[in-house]
Formats: sequence, structure tokens, C-alpha cells
Amino acid sequence: MSKIVVITGCSAGLGIAIAVQAAQKGHKVYATMRDTSKRADLDAATAAANVGVEVLALDVANTQSVNSCLEQIFAKEGRIDVLINNAGSGFVRSTEQASEEDIAWIMNVNFMGVVRTTKAVIGRMREARAGHIINISSVGGLVGQPFNEVYCASKFAVEGYTESLACYVQPTFGINFTTVEPGGIRSEFANAAFAHVNASGGMLEDEYLPIIQKYIAGARARGDSAYQTCDEVAEVVIDCMEAKNPPVRTRTSDWSNQFCELKTAADPDGLLLQKQVYDTFLA
Repeated sequence: MSKIVVITGCSAGLGIAIAVQAAQKGHKVYATMRDTSKRADLDAATAAANVGVEVLALDVANTQSVNSCLEQIFAKEGRIDVLINNAGSGFVRSTEQASEEDIAWIMNVNFMGVVRTTKAVIGRMREARAGHIINISSVGGLVGQPFNEVYCASKFAVEGYTESLACYVQPTFGINFTTVEPGGIRSEFANAAFAHVNASGGMLEDEYLPIIQKYIAGARARGDSAYQTCDEVAEVVIDCMEAKNPPVRTRTSDWSNQFCELKTAADPDGLLLQKQVYDTFLA
């Protein structure tokens, strides 16, 4: 059955890959992005794949933009079956180095962006007793990492938000929730994170400098053993979207599974914990 699929953050990287693969599966895809003048890469990818998608402007950091875009889709289609919250940004700074404005910005995009879009669709999904909200998180939503404490905090927030919704909204109203937790992705995402660092003063000459240099060298040394292509991660997202009983959480590679295993071994897909929380509070 063809689904109405809305994806945020489709101007580059993973968002493009998800949009193309969803369209190839026969779904009606609304590929959204903050600035539609940056749609050239998406257009090239859809043309190469011989598929079509609808492109709309949606800025996850702006409530009016979110509501306007999603209401437009509801008005045209009558429903949204799947919302994929992909828009986000990386951030590489220690707490001492980050300004409050930096911290507010990353939380606004990575966490509040998910909340805004979810609020805009969840009521209609509840009325329909159907729907699926997929949030692109990260292994950084499960395991804190050097110089990523602000970024990881935003993704931990997404994980807690998703897990909480899954424990009572899914069993009561039939709306599924999933977090997808990639490791590294070969895309513009990491480049954008360091571009923000460079634009805000670069790597600072302080006591953290040798630590971040070691961190960056290690990330580069891991190479192909840790990093996936956007298409590889998108395949996992599509599998979740089309699953009859989708997981509450899933990693996207052997490396990401191994990296998080100390936290996930007892309940890899989150379904046991979902049941335990429901039974504890609501059964």
C-alpha cells in the first residue's frame, strides 16, 4: 500500500537518499527543506532514479513554517502516514567553548524541531489510529562522546521523547515511533558541523586543543569500518517504515551495534522496555 511520507532535511545527504528510496518503493513523498533554493542535489538524485517527489519549504526551527507546510499536505492528501524527522545539525565544541546561543541553537534544531513536527501531525494520526513517526537519532543518542556533549544531549532528548511516546501512544492509539541510530555517515553533515566551528572561531588554542586533535584523527582513522553511505542508512529507515511491527529503536550497522552494545544488549529494539513501562504504569 502506498503511503504519504513526509521527510524533513532533504537538501542533502541522508534526506535525499530516504526520499529517493521511499519514492522508488511507490510511496508519495513530500521532501521538505528549510530553503528550497537548495533543492538542486535532490532534483538531480530523483532525476537519476527516475522518480518524482513533491518539494516544500519547512523550517523545523520555526513553528509557523512547520504548521503551514504540514497543514498544506493534510489539506491535499487528507492524511500523513509517515513522518521522518531527519533535519538536524552536528556540533563539535566542549561545554566551556560553547556559547549559550550555540547550545540553544542545536537544541532548537535537533530536539525542538522533532517536537514541532510531531505536534503538528500526532493529533491527526491519533484520530486515524494509525501512523509512524521515525526520528533520525544517532549512536550519540545512546553513548556520550568527546566534544559532542551538546550534540549528544540533543539526541538523548530525542531518544527520551520517542521512547516516552512509544510506551503509551503506540499501544493506545496505534501510532508507531522509531529512533534510527546511525554511526558515522559519509555526507555533508559532519562537514557542516566543522563549518560551524570554523565560522565561530575555529579550533581554539586552549587546553582542549590536543584532545580534539586526537579525537579528529581517530575519527578519520576509523574510516570505512565505522562510516556508512547515506544509501545504506536510508535502507534501514525504509525497512523500519515498511515493517509490520517496527522497532522502537534500531542501529544501522555492525559497528553502531557493537559501539552501543553495553547499553542495548538486553533489549536491542526497545520493544521489551516499551512493554515493561506500559505494564508498570498503565496495565
